[in-house]
Amino acid sequence: MTDLTAILLLVAFATLVATGARHWRIPAPSLLVVGGLLVGLLPWLRGVQVAPEVISVVVLPPLLHASAEEVPWRELRRVWRPVTVLAFGLVLVTAAAVGVVASVVTPLSPTMAFVLGAVLASTDPVAVTALGRKIALPPRIQALVQSESLFNDATSLVLFKVAVGTAVAAHAVSWSAAGGQFLVLGGGGALVGGAVATVVALIRRRTADPVLETVVALVTPYAAYVLAEDVHASGVTAVVVAGVVLGSTGHKLTTAAVRLQVHAVYGTVVFLLESVVFALIGLELPALVRQLSAEDRGWPLGVLAVAGTVIAVRMLGVLPLSAVMQRRRGDGTVTWRIPAVVSWAGTRGVMPLAAALSIPLAADDGSPLPHRPLVLVLTTGVVVFTLVLQGFTLAPVVRWSGIALEPEHTAREEARARAGLAKAGLECLDGLDAAEAAPAVLVDQLRRGLLARLDQADAGQDDEATPSSWASASTYRALRRTVIAAESAQLQRLYADHQISDTTRSRLQRSLDLEEAGLGED
Repeated sequence: MTDLTAILLLVAFATLVATGARHWRIPAPSLLVVGGLLVGLLPWLRGVQVAPEVISVVVLPPLLHASAEEVPWRELRRVWRPVTVLAFGLVLVTAAAVGVVASVVTPLSPTMAFVLGAVLASTDPVAVTALGRKIALPPRIQALVQSESLFNDATSLVLFKVAVGTAVAAHAVSWSAAGGQFLVLGGGGALVGGAVATVVALIRRRTADPVLETVVALVTPYAAYVLAEDVHASGVTAVVVAGVVLGSTGHKLTTAAVRLQVHAVYGTVVFLLESVVFALIGLELPALVRQLSAEDRGWPLGVLAVAGTVIAVRMLGVLPLSAVMQRRRGDGTVTWRIPAVVSWAGTRGVMPLAAALSIPLAADDGSPLPHRPLVLVLTTGVVVFTLVLQGFTLAPVVRWSGIALEPEHTAREEARARAGLAKAGLECLDGLDAAEAAPAVLVDQLRRGLLARLDQADAGQDDEATPSSWASASTYRALRRTVIAAESAQLQRLYADHQISDTTRSRLQRSLDLEEAGLGED
């Protein structure tokens, strides 16, 4: 079987499993990992290997960018304090705890155990976003979980580089040098990401070509990552910052037709990459296990011990932080519900795998790096364990906690918002009618459609047939676009006034975009 045939079969398999997961309402990452693991156990499949560059350069940037774009800037500003504590303090504590446990229960030396701790110290934004997409968490909790997983990678990356340097060169850790390295990696990556977002925003404001805009959108995460890595900054941080900035301003940069096309193309790319990469995680584990030496055969105990440490440290860290935050906000009785969900959402995924694969093969003196295969197996095993255990049980934990938004709540919020948009459209029509800026017959036609929306009429009967004459049709389209612009402005006001969530805003903006794109061109 050629490499190309294997890739095509992997894409087909991953797409089939991910589609089934959506149909059965099962977390796709968890099912993909299980499916990949079962396929990897087949006796005739051996030596499944993925180059580190494939994951870190090809796969990660678009997935990180897509995750960052989903984080609303408004909610991020509200949770920056706990995110900062988790992204720094919890990462350091987790790395230390995993290092200690791994050095006790596995044959790893203290330096290689520290490497493993640094690899598994941070939660994974790709896995967290993919798992949380179907769970109706309150906006603040969703933003907290996603933001932490996005911004803790800079801390983990610095720890990883320090740990690898210690293991490869066998020198003592210089924490002052590590602090400087963190500033360079994190700060430099943030500057590069902000600069790339600024340039991309300028380009997208000045073009209305859907093909060019789609190309720019696809290239953006790669540009941020590569430019940051070239100046020895954090490519991950650059992609995240660019994604957050562009995600908060994307609705202002382009037309409705362009937004729809970019969303469709990018959604397809993200779906394929997520499906393939999670299937690969399960597929690689059996092949990595076959490479272990005889003294490393106790790896299952190591996986269980390290995975248990990762989960326990997260719970012990999140619980007191949540209690402090709840008391500071004056929420009354401290509840366990929020910290339970935040703790259980801390899965590991693509990022740890990419870091582990990038561990050098040899030390500076040319000797093979000891126990590198075991670090890869333990990393992949913990990733599989958390994706399966926490992935399959996250939704029940959220339901058990009682903090999930009920479908009725979301439906009521959306209905109120749609009524507000219809009223804004009616006010726009009244102004045009009073100024005699549009034909009265067209104004009346659109008014009837908007009034029908207020009465919750069938959406397909909102507007009557478009006038048959070319001149009337052109005028109608221009008038309808004016009304849609007024509705879009009202939608942004509702969001700015905290009357609707980012999810509702995105859904209604897409509805307006579809309506505007359906008008065609003059």
